[in-house]
Amino acid sequence: MPLSFDILHQLKTMPDVLREAAAKIPPQNYSKSPANGGFSLLEQACHLRDLEREGYLVRIHRILHEERPYLEDFDGAKVAAERNYRAQDLTAALQDFEQARSKALSLLESASDSQLERRGQFGETRTITLRDLAGMMLEHDASHRREIADLLEEISPPPSITCRT
Repeated sequence: MPLSFDILHQLKTMPDVLREAAAKIPPQNYSKSPANGGFSLLEQACHLRDLEREGYLVRIHRILHEERPYLEDFDGAKVAAERNYRAQDLTAALQDFEQARSKALSLLESASDSQLERRGQFGETRTITLRDLAGMMLEHDASHRREIADLLEEISPPPSITCRT
């Protein structure tokens, strides 16, 4: 059975979540971290871009083209620290994430049922299928959607209220 429309739609709309958040936050706050110490909007975009390109796309290709490949972990916190996300450009990160996600979706949408059941070794003890990987992407996106919603609640300006007399 192919991936459901809902899964594909949710994966497809993640770049929109970032763009909508960027439209609600003043540019001077793009690199502002939330009080809980999580990622700023800029760091969110860079993290999602890098994970998509170096994690998910690599894993998708390897599952499709190798027999039971070992799939490397992606240490997002380490990569964020090494690449100084706060000094990067939000617009470029968003565009790069959108392009990488589009490539991943193209591969997932065109995968046959048998390709979706191809397996890879994730970590030392877990075997996953390509279908499982799509679910992992969805779960990861969901956690970032919540973080972005919390960030917006904390740092976006309140809507202006006009008084009518």
